[in-house]
Amino acid sequence: MSHRNPLFPAFRLRFAGAFIALAALVPLAAHAADSGAAPPLRIGFVPGPYADEFKAGVEPQLRKKGYAIQYVEFSTGLEANQAVYRGEIVADVMQHEVYLKSYNDRNGTDLVGVVQVPTPPMGFYSTKHRSLADVKPGARVAVPNDPVNLERALKILQRIGWIRIKANPNPVDVTERDVIANPAGIRIVPLESAQAPRALDDVDYAAIQGNFAIFSGHKLTDALALEQMTPPYINQVVVKAANRNARATQDIVQAYQSADFQRAIRGNRFYDGFRLPAYFGSE
Repeated sequence: MSHRNPLFPAFRLRFAGAFIALAALVPLAAHAADSGAAPPLRIGFVPGPYADEFKAGVEPQLRKKGYAIQYVEFSTGLEANQAVYRGEIVADVMQHEVYLKSYNDRNGTDLVGVVQVPTPPMGFYSTKHRSLADVKPGARVAVPNDPVNLERALKILQRIGWIRIKANPNPVDVTERDVIANPAGIRIVPLESAQAPRALDDVDYAAIQGNFAIFSGHKLTDALALEQMTPPYINQVVVKAANRNARATQDIVQAYQSADFQRAIRGNRFYDGFRLPAYFGSE
């Protein structure tokens, strides 16, 4: 059920196969600044649609204000956050509020989110089955192996009636032991999130984060079930706390919240099904 999307931005071809063996900092593209201009803003991204969102609706506005942008790619959010904290990039765009809190708590860092961005929801995909009704006892279901995203996957499984989970107020503590009933008789297979799309040939179903699904060529409409994404799981632009009120940060926020950015996103059907931040309002 993997289909090529003719509206799919060029990033998949540009990024394909590059992230797993990626060095810590590799510029994707840089625009030369005018002579005497300040160094370019270095913005970090992981696989997914966020760099193209930025290119489509944010960079044009920043360039009008005299900024040059350098896109920096990372294979993991851990690397991206480390680069923000060390001052190697000014911001990254790849994580939700729950992941960010967990990262700060574990690492003693002070990164902060400054503006949410359009985010594709997690979904359940299969190349072997056309329907959730095809599930049988023993079916192998791949889920993310990090607690925060595992919780998201388990909530989808609970909503479709395959399992029941106990209430856990702290997403970073969720494990497979939180499953208290398994009426569908499925076998849960924890995997690194980025590996889930490639596991589709080996499992019956896979819970795939939206950015990795899109990066791998799956449309949101291919999903057999999508999460009911709530605001804490909408991704955001993240900066170091000391830079929260910096001019560059405020200009990035204003660009995202602008009518120009909203038109760029709403005008491209590729973003249909994305969870839009509150500042988009209603159509």
